[in-house]
Amino acid sequence: MHTTDISAADAATAPLCVAALYQFAPFQDPAALRAPLLALCEAQGIRGTLLLAREGINGTIAGSREGLDAVIAHIRALPGCEGLDVKFSSAAETPFHRMKVRLKREIVTMGEPGTDPLATVGTYVAPEDWNALISDPDTILIDTRNDYEVAIGTFNGAIDPETRSFREFPEWFRRERERLLGEGKAPRVAMFCTGGIRCEKSTAFLKQEGVEDVFHLKGGILKYLETIPAEQSLWHGECFVFDQRVSVGHGLVQGSLSLCHACRQPVSESDKASAHYEEGVSCPACFESRTDEQRARYRERHRQEKLAEARGQEHVGAKMPTSAGQEA
Repeated sequence: MHTTDISAADAATAPLCVAALYQFAPFQDPAALRAPLLALCEAQGIRGTLLLAREGINGTIAGSREGLDAVIAHIRALPGCEGLDVKFSSAAETPFHRMKVRLKREIVTMGEPGTDPLATVGTYVAPEDWNALISDPDTILIDTRNDYEVAIGTFNGAIDPETRSFREFPEWFRRERERLLGEGKAPRVAMFCTGGIRCEKSTAFLKQEGVEDVFHLKGGILKYLETIPAEQSLWHGECFVFDQRVSVGHGLVQGSLSLCHACRQPVSESDKASAHYEEGVSCPACFESRTDEQRARYRERHRQEKLAEARGQEHVGAKMPTSAGQEA
């Protein structure tokens, strides 16, 4: 039986729940699913983003416990979604300003038409068994996330492909395959990502490329951080999430990072000390790639946000990071 329970402590102290979810499923007509799903979310006061494609659903949404229960029950009734896994966390205030249900070619964009997670994927590894697998010297561990995500936290010994987007992963693997796998008996390959969707699709891609001994972390980093006590953990740093919490740590406690609203990348306290950091306008990661005209627009947007905040209003602009385009 599936449950939408979060901890009693979370339920008692946090007014909102956040649900990260995805499911590869055979949707013959995803467009027909959009309107009923959006209507239900809006009726339940749910905000966030859900992506629909012929290969399934992906997204992060937030709202009341009861509202999320209703939406998740609706999704689980869709074809192939009865096994939908949901990762819950709590939030003191809404991490999203709008509710969007979008139609996409892929629920996570890899750009490899022959890769089909509905046909074949690697072996799922439960968080409780993950440490033993990645500690084995015969296992190659690959972080399938973007470079800015890896920079703030990863597992011991993980290989960083230094990709700027998930779409770059196939080219990286094909280029590095010989160096990674060598000749003779291929080593085990273990992969991970935030919530499981990118590493699941990555294992399908490696299977397509003829790599057989492939594993991925079930539920992703979020499930690992929720399940494994900090004293037993092989994770170091924080985990970037695609909402206003920016990052989480062990126990899915909100992390220490904030967000640059110009480039949507995480900002640390040391970043804020840089001459290239200006709240709402720029950070060291994006300063050189933005023009003075762009920074002037960001500065005015930030000013309008602060004015709205002072009036007790929401300013719905370009402030929010994407909640589902990358990960669930």
